[in-house]
Amino acid sequence: MGAMINFSRRRRRLFLLIGAPTLILALILPLAAFALNYQVAPGDSLWKISQRFKVSTNTLKQVNNLSGDTIYPGQVLYVPDQGSGSPNYAPLRQQLEDFVSQRKATYGIYFKDLISGKTVEINAYTPIPAASTVKLPTVLYLNTLAAQGKIDWQTKLAYQSQTDYQGGSGIIQFGAREGDKYTLRTLATMAITTSDNIAYRMLVRYLGQDSIANYMRNLGAWTVFPDGKNLTTARDMGVYLQAVLDLNRQYPAVGRRLIDDMANGIYNEALPLYLPDSVTVAHKEGFIWGVCNDVGIVYGSRPYIIAVLSQGQDNPDQGFADIAEINRMIYDYQEQLAR
Repeated sequence: MGAMINFSRRRRRLFLLIGAPTLILALILPLAAFALNYQVAPGDSLWKISQRFKVSTNTLKQVNNLSGDTIYPGQVLYVPDQGSGSPNYAPLRQQLEDFVSQRKATYGIYFKDLISGKTVEINAYTPIPAASTVKLPTVLYLNTLAAQGKIDWQTKLAYQSQTDYQGGSGIIQFGAREGDKYTLRTLATMAITTSDNIAYRMLVRYLGQDSIANYMRNLGAWTVFPDGKNLTTARDMGVYLQAVLDLNRQYPAVGRRLIDDMANGIYNEALPLYLPDSVTVAHKEGFIWGVCNDVGIVYGSRPYIIAVLSQGQDNPDQGFADIAEINRMIYDYQEQLAR
C-alpha cells in the first residue's frame, strides 16, 4: 500500500473445503458433466485421473499449477468441466460495464479464466498509477533470479537512509538504523506481506530500476514506467500474475512461497473482502490518495486472474469496496460455471 490507512483488515485462511457429498456425486453422476474438487487416492496417477474424468493431463497440470506429473494421496485437484471449456462471458462483461458506468472513478479491469484462457477487459489498457502493486513484478523478478540460481536469498543489504527511506506502509521505518542489514528473503517477504516501502526501495536499489523495467517488458508488459512515472494497466498486471503462475509451474518451491506470501498479506480490503473465507486469494493491493488497486489470483472452484485498478476515487473505503464487489460478481459467475 502507498500509505498506512485505517481500514478494516481481514486475514485469509488457507484451506480448501472438500465435502463428502461432492465425492459421492462424483461417483454417481457422469463424471465429465461438472467441475469438482477431487482428492487423490492411493494408486492414482495424473494419467488415470485424466482418463477417468475425460480431461487432458496438461489441463490438469495447468489449472492446478503442477510443474510435473507427481501427485500424492490426499492431495486435492481441481477437475474442470470440459463441457464448459468455452464459456460465454458476455453477460459478465455487461454486468461489470453497468457497475463501473455508475461510478465516478475510472476503473481498469482485466479478468482471465484459467481453464479456458478467455478474458474480459474493460479499460484494461488505460494507464493508471500502480501504487504498491508495482512491488509485485519487482519481487517476482527477484524470485525468478533466485529460482535460476542467480542470487542467494541470504545475501544481506545494508539500510541506507538517504536512498532507502520512505514513510507510509511497512514496519522497517520504525526500527531501522543506518547500516542495519536485511536478507533478500526478508525484504521480499516484507514488500509483499506488509507492503513495506523501505523493503521495496532497497530491492530496487539492489536489482536496478532499468533491469526491473526490462524484465517487465520481456514478460510482455507495455506500460512500464513511461516518462519515469509509476503507471501500469490492468492488462499488464494480468501479465505479471500469469508470470507468477508460470514461475510456480517451472520452479514450484520458489513459486509456491511467493503465492503463499501474496495470500498472507495484512491488507485485505478489496479482492478477498466479500468472498468465503475458505477461498484462497493471492493478491497485492495498492493505495495512494485517489487510487485504489488490487490484483491477484482467486482459487475458487474455477480459478481466475483478476486485476482491478481505479483512479479518481475520493473515498478509499468506497474504492476498495467497489473492487470487492467487482470481484464478487466475477467469483459468483465462475462458481455458476463450475456448477
